[in-house]
Amino acid sequence: MGKNRLEAFSDGVIAIIITIMVLELKVPHGADFKVLLPLWPVFMSYVLSFIYVGIYWNNHHHMLHVVQQISGGVLWANLHLLFWLSLTPFVTAWMGENHFQTAPVAAYGFVLLMCAIAYTILARALTAHHRENKALADAIGRDTKGWISIALYVTGIALSLWYPWIGFALYICVAIIWLVPDTRIEKRVA
Repeated sequence: MGKNRLEAFSDGVIAIIITIMVLELKVPHGADFKVLLPLWPVFMSYVLSFIYVGIYWNNHHHMLHVVQQISGGVLWANLHLLFWLSLTPFVTAWMGENHFQTAPVAAYGFVLLMCAIAYTILARALTAHHRENKALADAIGRDTKGWISIALYVTGIALSLWYPWIGFALYICVAIIWLVPDTRIEKRVA
C-alpha cells in the first residue's frame, strides 16, 4: 500500500489542529500592551503546544520519508496518533485559561504522554512486518530518546499533582530534547 494518502491526510489533520489552537487565542479589549499581560498563560500554553505539534509533524514527515511500505495496521496506528494530537487544542486551552493549575497541567501531560506512546506504536507498526522499512528500524534502534521522553512525561504528570510548574517545566524539557529533528532518520535519508 502506498504512503502518499497517509501523509496527505496526516498533514491536513495537523494543519487543522494548529488552526484550532490559534483560534483559541482571543483578542483582548483595549489598545495598550498592558491588556496583553493577563493573556500570558494562554499564549505560553499555545507556544509550547505549537512547538509540540510541529515536532510531531516534523518527525512524522521524516519517519514516513524513509518508509517504503505501509499496511492497514499502520493506518490505524497513525489514526491513534492523530486522535491524541487532536486533543492538544483542548488541553492547551484548559491549561492556559486556568493559569497552570494542577488538573489542567496533569491532563496536558497525559495527552503528551499518550501522543508519545501513540508515536512509538506507529513507529513499531511501520517496522514490524515490512522488510522494506528496515532503514527506519535501523534508524530508530532502541529509541532511547523516546523512552526518556515517556519517563519524563510520567514524572511530570505525577509532580504536577503537587507542583504544576515543575510538571510544566518537565514538558518543556521534553520539547527541547525533540526540537532538533530526529537525526537518526536524517542520517538514513542522506
